[in-house]
Amino acid sequence: MLILLQLVLYCLLYILLIKCAAGNSGLRCLYFYPKAYIEEAHRRGIADKDAVMKKGRRFMTVFCLIILAVPVLIIALWNRAADFRTAYLQAALFLVAVNWFDGLAIDRLWVGHGKIWRIKGMEGVPYVKPWKDVLIKRSLATILYLILALALAGVAVLIG
Repeated sequence: MLILLQLVLYCLLYILLIKCAAGNSGLRCLYFYPKAYIEEAHRRGIADKDAVMKKGRRFMTVFCLIILAVPVLIIALWNRAADFRTAYLQAALFLVAVNWFDGLAIDRLWVGHGKIWRIKGMEGVPYVKPWKDVLIKRSLATILYLILALALAGVAVLIG
């Protein structure tokens, strides 16, 4: 039951970081949108593509550090996982869960139905990824995260 609480808190942190980036306008984090959407926003004079991408790199660097460090700290300090196998299973669970949470809850539900993600002047341009793209991307990312979990588990065991 504790791991379920930790997963919920981890997903809430994920939402909070995205909400902080977006504020009340998707324009503040246009770098989350598909490349074609960003290019169309640039073409329409709504945003500067280079500035958007630069801002995105800055945010994503901090975002990824937090999203990767938090499970390590939870596994090492809160759960006190002493062996690599336990740490790996927990790291894999955190990463895979947040991967699918991002694809389903964030991309498809929140972005697909939330008003803050609709950018004025971009009407008629699709910005929500199709189900097929989400499922393919999340499936491939699951494989990547299962590999990345090896490193996170190793760090967690070293810290703990």
